Amino acid sequence: MAKRRIEPLLWSAFSSGGLASALLLPVLLLFFGLAFPAGWVPTPSYGHLLSVAHNPLTRIVLLGLCVLALFHWAHRFRYTLYDGFQLKHRSTPIILGCYGGALVGSGFAVYLLLVGL
Repeated sequence: MAKRRIEPLLWSAFSSGGLASALLLPVLLLFFGLAFPAGWVPTPSYGHLLSVAHNPLTRIVLLGLCVLALFHWAHRFRYTLYDGFQLKHRSTPIILGCYGGALVGSGFAVYLLLVGL
């Protein structure tokens, strides 16, 4: 029986995170970083933003964005260390650090979005 590898799962998380980050983060940054502070569009009230943040669908979307972006970062950083810095011989601590950091960050995002709000 052939040994199953986890590599395809990591590549799919990488590509999903890249897609979600490329589509959603620029829009959020445009509105909350530029359009609202500059007064180009009317700023929503705090109560309205809080009610949107308490919507379960909004929490799921933000959680998915955070988790996928973290795993995208982990996979990209892992291969930057492997290929860019030629540290492939230290694969175990790199894998544990990168994906462990993504798991810890994902756990923190779960806590903030599902428990903290």
